[in-house]
Parts: sequence; structure tokens; C-alpha cells
Amino acid sequence: MENLKSPLQKLYEWEQQTPDKVFMRQPFQGQWNDFTWKTTASEVRKLAAALQQYNLPPKSKVALVSKNCAHWLIADMAIMMAGYESVPVYPNVGADTLSYVLKHSEAKILLVGKLDDWNFMKGGVPSDVQCISFPWYGPKQDGFHYWEEIVKNVEPLAGNPDRDLQDVMTIIYTSGTTGNPKGVVHTFFNFAWAIETGKKSFGLVDGQDRLFSYLPLSHIAERMLIEQAGIYCNSEIWFAESLDTFVPNLAEAQPTIFLAVPRIWTKFQMGILAKLPQKKLNLLLSIPVISGIIKAKVRKGLGLNSCRHYITGAAPISPSLVNWWARLGVAIEEVYGMTENCAISHVNKPPQFKIGTQGIPFPGVEVKFSEADEILVKVPCNMVGYYKEPEMTADTLRGGWLHTGDRGKEDNDGFLKITGRVKEIFKTDKGKYVAPAPIEMKLSKNQHIEQICVVGAALPQPIALVVLSADAKAKEWEGVHESLSATLNDTNAELEKHERLQKLVVVKDDWTIENGLLTPTLKIKRGPIEDRYHASYSFWYAKAEAVVME
Repeated sequence: MENLKSPLQKLYEWEQQTPDKVFMRQPFQGQWNDFTWKTTASEVRKLAAALQQYNLPPKSKVALVSKNCAHWLIADMAIMMAGYESVPVYPNVGADTLSYVLKHSEAKILLVGKLDDWNFMKGGVPSDVQCISFPWYGPKQDGFHYWEEIVKNVEPLAGNPDRDLQDVMTIIYTSGTTGNPKGVVHTFFNFAWAIETGKKSFGLVDGQDRLFSYLPLSHIAERMLIEQAGIYCNSEIWFAESLDTFVPNLAEAQPTIFLAVPRIWTKFQMGILAKLPQKKLNLLLSIPVISGIIKAKVRKGLGLNSCRHYITGAAPISPSLVNWWARLGVAIEEVYGMTENCAISHVNKPPQFKIGTQGIPFPGVEVKFSEADEILVKVPCNMVGYYKEPEMTADTLRGGWLHTGDRGKEDNDGFLKITGRVKEIFKTDKGKYVAPAPIEMKLSKNQHIEQICVVGAALPQPIALVVLSADAKAKEWEGVHESLSATLNDTNAELEKHERLQKLVVVKDDWTIENGLLTPTLKIKRGPIEDRYHASYSFWYAKAEAVVME
């Protein structure tokens, strides 16, 4: 791919060509604040100059922790312009994780922005790290420097300072499903190649799309599809002010491209069914004229009336959920990728589309499978490596092939189907191997289930631990029990004998980021979940009933 440009080059391009076009819309205290390209570039230039006043060596690490907002993007581009490398941190991590990332990356500056609970995190800031507080949202604390103050008396960086495409742009720390987060190192070239590939695949047109930013910008999917698509494609980015204003903010934004992880699509589904039960919905959708009205009303109610790409990623989505949305005229397109390859691996979208698969490779992506069915990917935007982890890097990038850790297979048409994680396979006491992910996917079709973890090492047969949805907790247990029993029977009927679930156990506690059972990207942490419940496995297993309440 020739003539790739850095994000800074695109910033200067839009600054000159479309200075008055709105780039970002940020709600604050109920009012929308517009950032044009001219305003954005000016703010970036001022902050970049202020960062250089700290006299850090070139290519130093500068961290930022904040929920999504316009100043997150300004900060990221200012770090690039100042000649440094950005280290984004999830806005919902605890003090221990924040401390680990800052120490491991050797960041000397931390930009602190929009957060739900800074007190939960602040103990993790090492004493030698200087904190700079965002405008509007940033915490006020002794020892902090304030963005508004440090930019007040500096001369904005002039000209068009740029970075070599082979320079490191960012270190993205993974959410840590197993052990400490790993620092994934990416260059400017990687991001440029990835966004240009995605732009062509989804038919993005410069200046034509609206994006809605609410998933963590520290995650590769949001960083690529929102931040980089906005910068490279001159797309308009709208933000949500808070969880309480999410729905009206989305309705006002009316994005043309919308990204949601499978759990969000499930929550949207549950919200619809709470107002319109499935039996009534089925009846209305069976009437041709009414069906069209219902579909339009649902999309309008969600704020997706103008959407042309409904995208999901970060985890496999249940085929039953995709089919449910398809009946409402919402064709969910799945993207498969990892932090380690800039989320560019496979895409499942029309006209090459097959429900129940993760799609076909993006252009330029090579794929093969190991003897253990592990998916191996070679793509120009594969990571440089894991920061300070040469052995782990060598093991993951053997021969230039990224070992994804996912197990999968291709069908006769070249569509990929993920069948689980290589390291998540466990052995029952009968010596039979079980892959939990496909079983969890089958169980997830039950709308009463919020979270699932299939376990079973050293048990004769696996069991499933489940957390009920808020809606299910509010219902009579008898009806929920009946529904769970039916799902358990239906699931077991589709499994091999050694995979069949002996029990479905409803646990009392929610699995959250705060109690260490979910990652910042809301994936379950199998190890900590097993540690928490392992002592009760035999007790539950011995009970007579198939569905057990903890």
C-alpha cells in the first residue's frame, strides 16, 4: 500500500482543506460543544508545545486515562506531535493495574480526564509521575498541573511536525484476561495501513460519516473505528456525556456507523423485549405493513435510523442474536481481530456474509492453522511486539505469523469459525478435553443469562456458572428456572457426550471489574472465577436438580 500518511499529516490536511467543518461534538452539562478541525489543530498544537516544556527525552512515554471525550483525541494527537509515545489506560482499572502500567511503560506524565471514580485509581500513580488534569472533567488535586494553565503561556507548535511511519506511535496494554496486562507496541505505519484497509472494506467516504464514541478509546476497536476513522476519513465524532444521557445523546448523533460489543446488542435486545414481548413482536413482524413500521420504530428509538453499518467485535456474537436483529432489519456485521494486529483479520459483512462465522480475511491478510487448530495470521499491521517481553514476543510472532490463541477452522467457502481458546480447553476427570467457549455461546441465547463461565477440570462432566440478567432477577424464580432448564436441555442435545453439562449453577454475586472477575473490556476472567467458586463444585455437582441456585 503506497502513499500512507500519518494521523498528523491527516490533521494538517483537514486543518487546511476543511478548517470550519466540525470534527468532534462533545456534550458538557447538557450543551453540545463543537470542535472544528481548526479548533482541534490549535488545541493539539498548544498541548504539544506544553508537553515539550517538561523536557522529556524524545520518544518518551506519556500515559492518558479518561473516559471518551474530545480532549482524549486532542491529547493523543498532541503526544504524537510532541514526539512522544502514547500509553492509553482503561478508565475503569483499579490502582494496582494503573500502577503496573505506569511503572512498566516508564511513563513520566499522566493526563487524567473524565473518570467515574478517580479516588479508586489515584493510589496507583507513582511518586515520580506528573499528572495533568483535563479541562472540564479532570480531577482537582494537589500536585496536579492543569491543562488550561500549562497551555496558557506557550507558543503553539508551528509548521507541520511529523513522525516517521516506522516510529512507535503507541503502546496499548491489553485488558489482562490472564495475568498482568501486556504492552502491545504499534507503529504509525501499522495504524495507517489498518485504517486504509478498513476504509476500503467498509466503503468509508471522506466527510460523509458520523460516528458515536462510547466504548473505551483505550481498546483497539474504538481506537481504530472511531479515533482513526475520524482522523483519516474526516468523519464527525459525537460523544456521550454520561450513562444517564447515553440514549438521548445517541438519538441526537444518529450515527451512520455504529460499533457495539455483543453484550451491548444483547442489552438493546432486552430493552426492546421489556416493552414488546417476543410473542407480540413475532405477531407484529408477521404482518407485512406493520412489520415495516415496527422495524423503523425500533431503529429510530435506538438512534440508529441513519445507520448503514451495524458492527460488532471484541468477542464472538451468538448466531441467534444476529438472526434476531436481522428480523428487525438490523444486519450486524462482525469484525474479528486483536490488539496485536490492529483488529484487522476477518470481516463478516455483505455481500460475503455467513451467520455463525467470523467472515473472510480482510485484503492483505494471510491465514493458516496450526496442528492444534490455532488461528495464525500474517498481516502488515501485526504488532512490533510486546513491550519489554522479548521471549513472549518471539513465541507469539513465530516466523512472522501472529499466534492468536484462538482455535478455529475454515469452511469450504473460506469463512472462519472460532471454536474456542487454545489455553481455555480443560480436561475432565474422564480424560476428555472440553472447549468452553462454544458451549457458552449456545447458552447465551437465553435472555435471562447475563454472564457464563463453563468449568469442569477434575469433574466427571462440565458445569456452567451463570449470572442472571437484571430483568431475570426481577422475575418469579419458577419461570426463570423453567427457562434455564429448557436451555440446558436444548444445549446438551447439541453437544458430544463428554461435553454435556451436568449442572447449571446460578451464582448470587455479579461479576464486575471492581471484584476482579471481569476485565476492563467486560470479558470474564476464568482464573479468578474458578478460584472463587472451585471449592463448591463437588457440592453443586452432587445435587439432584439440574439447575442449582448458589
